[in-house]
Amino acid sequence: QVRPVESGGGSVQAGGSLRLSCAVSGSIYCRNDMIWYRQAPGKEREFVARIVSTGSTLYPDSVKGRFTISQDSAKNTVYLQMNNLKPEDTAMYYCNSGNCQGPWGQGTQVTVSS
Repeated sequence: QVRPVESGGGSVQAGGSLRLSCAVSGSIYCRNDMIWYRQAPGKEREFVARIVSTGSTLYPDSVKGRFTISQDSAKNTVYLQMNNLKPEDTAMYYCNSGNCQGPWGQGTQVTVSS
């Protein structure tokens, strides 16, 4: 399991940028597949970005071209660079392992105003 600690959220205007960080502990196997999720009030948690051991990344159409997921070389931190933010990106953002999901962290709030 991983134990994620998310940070970097905030309030921005539409078109702005934020970079989220997720500090993770756990086995390298768990850290080789990391996913960012988000959950807006009253909605289900949804997948936002994924990075696997090869460095390959995956995004849903809703964020493709605007969000970029990356990891530091030791894979202790996962980042989510978010550009051209839209009001519909407003949500609590979480990260977790795709290989061995652990307890959810506290998340980090992103609020985008129009």
